[in-house]
Amino acid sequence: MTTAVPPLVNAWNEWDPLEEIIVGRADGAAFEPVEPGSRPQLRDGSGGPFPTGPKPDDMVKGANEELDHLAEVLKGYGVTVRRPEAFDYTTSVKAPTFEVSNQYCGVCPRDVLITIGNEIIEATMSRRARFFEYLPYRPLIYHYWNNDPKMVWTAAPKPSMADDMYRQEFWDWPLEKRHAEMHNFEFCVTQDEVVFDAADMSRFGRDVIVQESMTTNRQGINWLRRHLEPKGLRVHTVHFPLDFFPSHIDCTFVPLRPGLILTNPDRPLREGEERLFLDNGWELLDAPTPSTDNHEMPLYCQSSKWLSMNVLSIAPDVVVCEEQEKPMHDLLEERGFEVVKVPFRKVYEYGGSLHCATWDVRRTGGAEDYFPNVKG
Repeated sequence: MTTAVPPLVNAWNEWDPLEEIIVGRADGAAFEPVEPGSRPQLRDGSGGPFPTGPKPDDMVKGANEELDHLAEVLKGYGVTVRRPEAFDYTTSVKAPTFEVSNQYCGVCPRDVLITIGNEIIEATMSRRARFFEYLPYRPLIYHYWNNDPKMVWTAAPKPSMADDMYRQEFWDWPLEKRHAEMHNFEFCVTQDEVVFDAADMSRFGRDVIVQESMTTNRQGINWLRRHLEPKGLRVHTVHFPLDFFPSHIDCTFVPLRPGLILTNPDRPLREGEERLFLDNGWELLDAPTPSTDNHEMPLYCQSSKWLSMNVLSIAPDVVVCEEQEKPMHDLLEERGFEVVKVPFRKVYEYGGSLHCATWDVRRTGGAEDYFPNVKG
């Protein structure tokens, strides 16, 4: 009689008790380059040139200290923590269809990888500098592949990232035109190829919510739907028309536990889309104003002040927050959560906060139906 091997890969939502997670690392990071999918700018509004090349050693050291501290905190809660391999992102990339002066960083595994049940999906990615960002995580994926016989591994089709995959004029549109085009959900990526970042998805058991954005197009959502729905999952598209630079859902629409979603008061759902949640008993709770305004964010950070919402759930009643975000702490504590406070401001300029900088591989629980009033 053989003994069943316990699964190493199992995560169906964003809140079940956490058992194993990957925490990113800042080693080898470079400044994000200018490319068709991104035009980084200084936060001070000076219009000065954005830096190029490797991140200075002190910036890398500061971010790594915070990432290492997060890893230790999670271990203290009994979570197995793994880290990606070091990688040199300062090297250029020249492919048949594109080239880019350097790559970016390995701080945000959530952008490139997602666990849905027993499956790990590698996203296509939407920016040239991030095309090969999956490579430092491949040894970890092979670890799961070799030790969990039921684990499924899918790498989504890589896009060309050629010039015609982008609307290069997007960045130069005046605000009035940008607003009009965004109401049609046309961004810097065209609709011709399958394009999505993993962080544009949020897991709700049998249901997966996907944001259409600058980093995930309709072809990408169609691929996810065709891939996931035959497995018994339901894929729902959401839109946030007042977000002028929509990139990833986890600073806009964050499920905390069954029945409760943290929402961004500056970025409401498109009219009518809230019914999916309200008709199934979910409360939409507006996040408080962040303690740090946009102009106070780190100089090279390309994310908004709403990184305050980018929290990580250890369990349905335990949430990790950035230590300076007191308004968020107060709101969550009022709702009965244990709030674990960690310093993370030095990580902000690497493209995200606590949720972005992690990738959960295993949580307890299964594919529950949190939307009983949805047919199918």
